[in-house]
Amino acid sequence: MILVGIDVAKDKHDCLICNSEGEILFNAFTIPNSMEGFNNLYEKIKSVCDDLSKLKVGLEATGHYSYNLLGYLLDKGCPTFVINPLHTNLYRKSLTLRKTKTDKVDAHTIAMMLMSDVNLKSYSNTLYHNEELKSLTRYRFDKVQERAKLKQSITRLVNILFPELEKLVPMLHMKSVYTLLSEFPSAHHIAEAHLTRLTNLLHNASKGRYSRDTAIRFRKAARNSIGSNMPAKSLELKHTIKLIGELDTEIKEIETAIKEIMNNLNSPILSIPGINYRMGAMIIAEIGDFDNFSSPDKLLAYAGLSPSTYQSGQLTNCYSHMEKRGSRYLRYALFNATRFVCRWEPSFS
Repeated sequence: MILVGIDVAKDKHDCLICNSEGEILFNAFTIPNSMEGFNNLYEKIKSVCDDLSKLKVGLEATGHYSYNLLGYLLDKGCPTFVINPLHTNLYRKSLTLRKTKTDKVDAHTIAMMLMSDVNLKSYSNTLYHNEELKSLTRYRFDKVQERAKLKQSITRLVNILFPELEKLVPMLHMKSVYTLLSEFPSAHHIAEAHLTRLTNLLHNASKGRYSRDTAIRFRKAARNSIGSNMPAKSLELKHTIKLIGELDTEIKEIETAIKEIMNNLNSPILSIPGINYRMGAMIIAEIGDFDNFSSPDKLLAYAGLSPSTYQSGQLTNCYSHMEKRGSRYLRYALFNATRFVCRWEPSFS
């Protein structure tokens, strides 16, 4: 068996090639993060291994830095193993007491892990292309978080400019309210608005739910408002509403792409009551291949949901906290999925 350990970095990768007996075939060498470097690595591999079924290539999960090299190796048919950096660090410490950590040492450590760890599973093309779904779900998550912060800003600004508005509407974050505030971004502006213009604006924005009486009630509240007349805050409010509208459009576009992938996957996770395609997509994207986990406990550990334990002599911690290692996106998805499943599936109530 030919073993290749690769320590991935931004601009270069350190590699070491040995066999399963521990004989070094190519001492640690460095390749640039370029097609020329990738081809150089592959030529060295082919020079010592004609049968790729007798090859193991290992590299650390270093996020986007390893993505291009991983794709290249998979396209060439090289069995590739992606290793958790935490495992690499612990394994290196188990080999020596010396505090020596260099990129070349890490490449050798990864090769040794391939030699000793029979439980490693190769990274498949399915998992590689699953990164597309992961990118989309994480991108959507970040956009939704960004939108939530902007909505908090809207609440803050309305409390300054027209605090009485919250009691006049079911909720601030409605299309009709945003349309009103985009046109009249303070109590001062609403108080001076022409009644016909205000009525038409509210009627159209609410699709007929708000009438002339509503416009009169809004204007009366504005004329008696304690809200401040601050042009700078009014401008900030208008721009914030505009940004939320742009984010809404972007999120819808992302969700369309996610739904298309989920339709192609046809995953049974969507048959679980309470889990829609957005939540299901996030769970699938973060977990990848469920076959990589031999038990639910291992999946919980991967998500960072296992309780931490500490014992030393007669001391045992009484209040265990979650480890919170692993994917925060997966923890978020599992927590929320659990809430919805408990609500919609009677057997979990």
